[in-house]
Amino acid sequence: MYRAGIVGLPNVGKSTLFNALIKNHQAEANNYPFCTIEPNIGIVNLPDIRLLKLADLVKTEKIVPAAFEFVDIAGLVKGASKGEGLGNQFLSHIREVDAIVHVVRCFNDPNIIHVEETVNPIRDIETIKLELALSDLQSIERRIDNTERKAKSNDPASKNELRILEIIQKTLNEGKLLTTLKFENEDLKFYKSLFLLSDKPVIYAANVLEGEIQSLKNNKLVEFVKNYAKETNAKCVPICATLESELIALTQEERKTFLSSGNSNESPYTGVDDLIKATFDLLGLSTFFTAGQKEARAWTILKSTKAPQAAGVIHTDFEKGFIKAEVIKYNDLVKLGSKVLVREAGLARLEGKEYTVQDSDVIEFKFNV
Repeated sequence: MYRAGIVGLPNVGKSTLFNALIKNHQAEANNYPFCTIEPNIGIVNLPDIRLLKLADLVKTEKIVPAAFEFVDIAGLVKGASKGEGLGNQFLSHIREVDAIVHVVRCFNDPNIIHVEETVNPIRDIETIKLELALSDLQSIERRIDNTERKAKSNDPASKNELRILEIIQKTLNEGKLLTTLKFENEDLKFYKSLFLLSDKPVIYAANVLEGEIQSLKNNKLVEFVKNYAKETNAKCVPICATLESELIALTQEERKTFLSSGNSNESPYTGVDDLIKATFDLLGLSTFFTAGQKEARAWTILKSTKAPQAAGVIHTDFEKGFIKAEVIKYNDLVKLGSKVLVREAGLARLEGKEYTVQDSDVIEFKFNV
């Protein structure tokens, strides 16, 4: 299962946000640094109104949404790459995730300790980025030492690996982003095998106080993070982790009523939903549907996945014996009201092994084992 890690400095709201994401008070959230030691792990469902509509169309009560994991990782501090604050242990936890949700404190509250004593979101972001880059640099330098010895024996593979490692080392030493590097084929495969921390895709969760969520334009700290994210081709999602965590105990209807009462817009504030969707996209994931009387289900795949591999997500036998995929577009199904009517209108298509599954495709696989 794909996994996103929640990172940030201590006391920025990571564990509170984690609890809101998984709708459970699983993670301890206290006002002191390192109240989280071992990472908390929870499965999060992707909010998707399309799935509810499909379930209504096929008359099934069983709904299975797409899902992925969130990991609440303890706070990093300046010097983490040198072991400060149990840094090496926490950095290893980040290495195991596919993407990073960087929680940034965008509120002033004298009752909540800040490890740097003052609130400065851009400084905090740069602190985390620097520690990730320094950790990568140490890892690369150790790898270079080992690879140089092999390269001296005229081993072609080692020579090529050394070339790539030195490119990465130079980029990190110059303070440049690893995302600027372009590798292809076997070089790319080797680069990905290094699992570099500062190469992981990142999204910024700008955490604000409950009274500020309806007036974000007045929060200069959020604007700083939004601009920073834009400059680095990242996304920023403003959120009030405390508010979202408090809503856990409410029913869906109570939650809707509560949020709408303080919101002049037709759609109530859904910061957690926005963050989940943005993280799902950040992970490079996509969704296709199967819908029948037994259940309506969303399946998680990587974008650009071919039909046989998408079938294999359901069952390995589906991929092995793949013949064709009957593909119906979600919008056509909702518009016409049933698969039968879509077929009669000539809008259902049979696709082969080279078909790239599109987000929201409704699919029935034909296979033979």
